[in-house]
Amino acid sequence: MLDNLFSGLFDSTAVASSIALGPFLACVGVALTLGLVIALFYTYKNSATKSFLATLVLLPAIVCVVILMVNGNIGAGVAVAGAFSLIRFRSVPGTAKEIASIFLAMAAGLVGGMGYLGYAAIFVLIIGFAGMLLTKLKFGETDKPICDKTLRITIPEDLDYTGVFDDLFSEYTTKHALVTVKTTNMGSLFKLTYNITLRNTQTEKEFIDKLRCRNGNLEISSSLQEVKLGEL
Repeated sequence: MLDNLFSGLFDSTAVASSIALGPFLACVGVALTLGLVIALFYTYKNSATKSFLATLVLLPAIVCVVILMVNGNIGAGVAVAGAFSLIRFRSVPGTAKEIASIFLAMAAGLVGGMGYLGYAAIFVLIIGFAGMLLTKLKFGETDKPICDKTLRITIPEDLDYTGVFDDLFSEYTTKHALVTVKTTNMGSLFKLTYNITLRNTQTEKEFIDKLRCRNGNLEISSSLQEVKLGEL
């Protein structure tokens, strides 16, 4: 039995025209177990919604059954590939870790569906422990203050925004770029969006105070750059 874990359950036939109930249940059961393991790995020092964890548990079994049904059938495989190509994710954009977990679940289901249950388990454990190790070591994290900000400034329509803040940007930032210009309030106001890199995060309030003197004390907001919020 242990030898069968590391050899395909369907290697004895060139084309699997039928699947016995025992191997089918074994593949689906192992896929569900691996999905549960993947979900547990994902929750290590990380928060997740109930629906996402349930998806991680069920996804390997779903992929496993699909692979079992098309095993050896080229026509069915092409049809399934075409069906998957029509799928679109209708949810908020996920982080890189969420996407990696989904691909891990799909890969585990794929390997399990091919009958290589032992390799599927080893694969999940290796990737899972590797992810835990990277999280434990805080790989890629930095203790430096975040200097990349998105600055939004509202100015009156009679103020020419071209170069009006350049001297302040030169004093308080190392680089800046005007990203968008938008009119609001029936065209009486402009909303400017800049991507900036502060020289010193400790002087951010002083920088904003001087900007307020230029824009007539209208609304100013500073936030992390959008490209930094999403991990991708």
